[in-house]
Amino acid sequence: MLLRMFYDDKLAQASYFIGCQAVGEALVIDPERDVDKYIEFARREGMRIVAVTETHIHADYLSGSRELAEKTGARVYLSDEGDADWKYQWIDKKQGGGSYDAVLLKDGDTFRVGNIEIKALHTPGHTPEHMCFMVTDHGGGATEPMGVATGDFIFVGDVGRPDLLETAAGVAGAKEVSARVLYRSLQKFKEWPEYLQIWPGHGAGSACGKALGAVPQSTVGYEKRFNPSVRAAEDEERFVRFVLFGQPEPPLYFARMKRDNKIGPPILGEIPRPKALDVDGLKAIAGSDAAVIDLRGWQKFVAGHLPGAIFSTVSNALPNTAGSYIMPEEEIYLIGTEEEVREATLVLIRIGLDKVVGYATSETFEQYVAAGGPVETTKVKPMTALLDNPAPSDAYVLDVRNISEFQEGHLPEAINVAYTRLIPRLSEIPKDKPLLVHCRTDNRSAAAVSYLQKLGYDVTHLSGGIVAWQMAGGVVEKDKTLLEV
Repeated sequence: MLLRMFYDDKLAQASYFIGCQAVGEALVIDPERDVDKYIEFARREGMRIVAVTETHIHADYLSGSRELAEKTGARVYLSDEGDADWKYQWIDKKQGGGSYDAVLLKDGDTFRVGNIEIKALHTPGHTPEHMCFMVTDHGGGATEPMGVATGDFIFVGDVGRPDLLETAAGVAGAKEVSARVLYRSLQKFKEWPEYLQIWPGHGAGSACGKALGAVPQSTVGYEKRFNPSVRAAEDEERFVRFVLFGQPEPPLYFARMKRDNKIGPPILGEIPRPKALDVDGLKAIAGSDAAVIDLRGWQKFVAGHLPGAIFSTVSNALPNTAGSYIMPEEEIYLIGTEEEVREATLVLIRIGLDKVVGYATSETFEQYVAAGGPVETTKVKPMTALLDNPAPSDAYVLDVRNISEFQEGHLPEAINVAYTRLIPRLSEIPKDKPLLVHCRTDNRSAAAVSYLQKLGYDVTHLSGGIVAWQMAGGVVEKDKTLLEV
């Protein structure tokens, strides 16, 4: 058996290629939309992708299952568990007409890829239809499974958050119910053989959990012993409190991913190839309604950027920033190096922002500035400056960390709105007062400041954030005692 993990460190997302070398057939679990990487890998290994599946209807990225089925003709295996609201709706919508070669799975169903047996296990809680896939390599003489692709059920050090149906998809009252369902699923997990390898769907940095580890895989036995969420599942009430406490606010785009993955992600076909802009092209979009993402680095952005540009680096900040501030119908322009533009384009299409139409290199931007093109600067001052010169009485101190971080300690006068939730809460942020914006250090607040500046707010970035403030002896206020379990 050939097992290869494809890991996207921007989304902290793992997909798995499982191949039977004896017959040259392969399965891909939880693919991303840019599917050529799986097809090319299969070609190099002398294999054909004959099957594709996914553990659940994802919230953090667009699935590539439909795309891969279109390009390879692979059979699609999808969950048929969960209620009527969480069934796949794209199976009969093949591009050009007709239906995909699809098999709907129930708990305990099995299928084969060559000599490899895949057993579907219904593990609801993160989502109602969630499945894990237990893998047995009969070609190697095994009669018991080697491991389990656990999707967003079991992570290294955590479990999949059960609140997203409510906090991201808007299903009122769902999170506690889902937490109790997840508790019951974990009782079944505890019966799995301890030697089984765990191949999780995400790693550290994913918003699908609150404490994911950075180790790529684990075992059932290890997680039973040391995973805090699994250990909390000795008691249902304790587990519900523990798993719901401290979950970060989901990025705004999660609701759209849930919807699109259910009804069917648009067929991408080819990766967008944005057109290079010259100085005149930059002048044409300066201050327009176009979405511009400046990838050049914070200090360069502060010193001068295209009016209306949003700041992000090509990192795990990009999907959250772009997904929270840009809508799929908007045309997107990028400013950065050729390599940054290529990487950013891939990140954007993975969250359904496909209209990447143009870009300018840093050199072109410098030529634009030299030619008198309009630029904006961003106001910055150290967070610690407030120690000697407190914020003016008419200022509005905005803390854009997650609510759980805010509750652990914040400036007494600060108001909290997570940077990923600015759009639905803009009415709470006054436009007639100067804004002082910070986060833990600088990253999230930099993105928030750029977006608020685009909207016309009088905004100043407090560099160093709450970390610098506390290191300098600044006073923080706690909202409530942290939960202990």
